[in-house]
Amino acid sequence: MDFLHKNFAYKTLPFKEFVKRASEKKHTDFFLCEDESYYLRSLGEDVRKSLSQEPADLSKQFADLAEDFHIPQFFETDQFFSSVFRISSCGLQLWTHYDVMDNLLAQVTGTKRVVLYSPQDALHLYLSGDKSEVLDIDSPDLNRFPQFVKAKRYECVLEPGDLLFIPALWFHNTLALQFGVGVNVFWRHLAADSYDRKDPYGNKDPVAATRALQALERALHTLDELPADYKDFYGRRMIQRIQQRTFCDRVSRTNTQDSKTPASRTSTCTKPG
Repeated sequence: MDFLHKNFAYKTLPFKEFVKRASEKKHTDFFLCEDESYYLRSLGEDVRKSLSQEPADLSKQFADLAEDFHIPQFFETDQFFSSVFRISSCGLQLWTHYDVMDNLLAQVTGTKRVVLYSPQDALHLYLSGDKSEVLDIDSPDLNRFPQFVKAKRYECVLEPGDLLFIPALWFHNTLALQFGVGVNVFWRHLAADSYDRKDPYGNKDPVAATRALQALERALHTLDELPADYKDFYGRRMIQRIQQRTFCDRVSRTNTQDSKTPASRTSTCTKPG
């Protein structure tokens, strides 16, 4: 599935028929072709009213199934955001993207490959919003995406009963190796008012980050008023300033780690040069 070009269609099926088709490799009944893939991602209440849509909650949309699903106490009850029920056909792949909340990916049945990239490799992933434009991560087009080879790849295969912790901002790409069922559980680790209140999916940038990105766009439009050589020069100054204020040195991270801060949240920022 590719949200850059939206190479899929939304369809409605009785749940029993959906499960039947999703578990098949070839279909006698189909919408587009006999080897099409199927994917279900549960939604919250009032899905047609975007202003009032709630995050998905397994205990509400699939109450009977929720009785069989238990996870360790990774977070406080008031931090809970959503629990997303998923069913995937064998071979169904989801685009590389990041979420702004920590989450656990629980594999219930089937097996799934998960590939992850660090947030510090964002400059190598050719982002369009929260998504990478590199659709084929196994055989990337290096003529279009030459920097992609610099992104360090982490990979695992989840089997039934496995839990994978995916920290906020870590890029991930999933590939169903078998027909399978999974559940994602998202929770807030920042202050509640840091998040967009109209976000039912947990993937909209934090409010402050959105403001910063909007300010950047305004600044870039202002630079357009300058001649090319001035635009280039002041653009480089802006890049240097961003590096000085925000870039983190992952090498020195472990040497200066605060013992009271989890390792996954700790990094030491240094000024280049």
